[in-house]
Amino acid sequence: MVSTDLESVDAFRARARAWLRDHLPPAPPPDAKDDYSEQAWLRARQTQRLLFDGGFAGICFPREYGGLGLTPAHQQAFTEESLPYEMPLLLNVPSLAICAAALLELGTEEQKRTHLPATLSGDTVLVQFLSEPRGGSDLAGLTTRADRDGERWILNGSKIWSSGAYAADYGLCLARTNWDVPKHRGLTMFLVPVHAPGVTVRRIKQVTGSTEFCQEFFDDVALGEDAVLGRVDDGWDAASKLLQHERAALGGTSPYTSGARPHLGGDATRLLNLARATGQWQDPRVREDVGEARAMNVVRDQLIAHVSRAIADGSLPPSAGAIARLFTAENAWLQTDMAVRIAGAAAATHGPGDAADTERIGTDYLFRAAWSLAGGSTEMARNVISERVLGMPREFAADRDVPFNEVRRGR
Repeated sequence: MVSTDLESVDAFRARARAWLRDHLPPAPPPDAKDDYSEQAWLRARQTQRLLFDGGFAGICFPREYGGLGLTPAHQQAFTEESLPYEMPLLLNVPSLAICAAALLELGTEEQKRTHLPATLSGDTVLVQFLSEPRGGSDLAGLTTRADRDGERWILNGSKIWSSGAYAADYGLCLARTNWDVPKHRGLTMFLVPVHAPGVTVRRIKQVTGSTEFCQEFFDDVALGEDAVLGRVDDGWDAASKLLQHERAALGGTSPYTSGARPHLGGDATRLLNLARATGQWQDPRVREDVGEARAMNVVRDQLIAHVSRAIADGSLPPSAGAIARLFTAENAWLQTDMAVRIAGAAAATHGPGDAADTERIGTDYLFRAAWSLAGGSTEMARNVISERVLGMPREFAADRDVPFNEVRRGR
């Protein structure tokens, strides 16, 4: 039950509006290039600290761990008021909405009191160490291992596609700790210091030129018992909770993000501006595209609100976040494709003198496939919806009950 002595949403909104106006600079233009430089990460940390000191960080996190202990409605009000201002968007995903949210659910009291206030204040950045170079979508088939050595664990292996790992402090790393049981039953989640001896982080250059993604190598990394997040050999349960928060963050149902959420499909006003800049606003086909994009965004916002309420009141399970995650991915594809269709050749040949609105369309299109993978592939989202929301039978897996050391791999 929500406490009746909470500040009203309207009063909180008014207070946030005044504070934001007095303390934060305007947001960069919508078409500003993504910046994953060290300076950008430092700026995000500083802005997060400003929010924390001003009493507007961790709105839905409990007070005892540095948050405000307020409701998703308070968070939504703050998000709406914060849209015109610069916000530490780099820290939303995965640090706050995925990793900190999972730590809140899984951590010991000591882990939560140590890491959550530091994360909410921007002093600590968290990332995920889940995917592996040979793993594909079979996360439970991972081979990064952690072997017990007295009171320590020794971590060896490699992870990949870790967003922002080069700028992080800790990674939530899923490793195999028992090879004698089926693959889902022998995993453990660890909280790994990114700068510990034996950890190497290499940035990966993508087709867009971005180097946000990383690969990590673990060579005899020593971890204490206090690095275990959750229970030993019960890491699949921990990973499942992490993935639920990931789907919620990418689908727009997470109560732990603040500021703009361009990954949800963006603002259809961008397409309208593009149509005007390219002289096509009177073209009936272009007008239909802009109208469809706006309609899809209305449906998106209504779906996110409906799913969020249903999860909060228990009428849908947390895994229902996959519904919004799937829709927002498809909406992002639709809006990216429409932008290319309106821009035409300028999407690939933008140069001096062309409309500024066409500058990022080509690289956005190259990144389009990421929305079918981020937060788990759309195929996996469909499986989650069918099995965990609709109650349909699980698909067949030949290795489900086979000890992992008997599973044939790499053939």
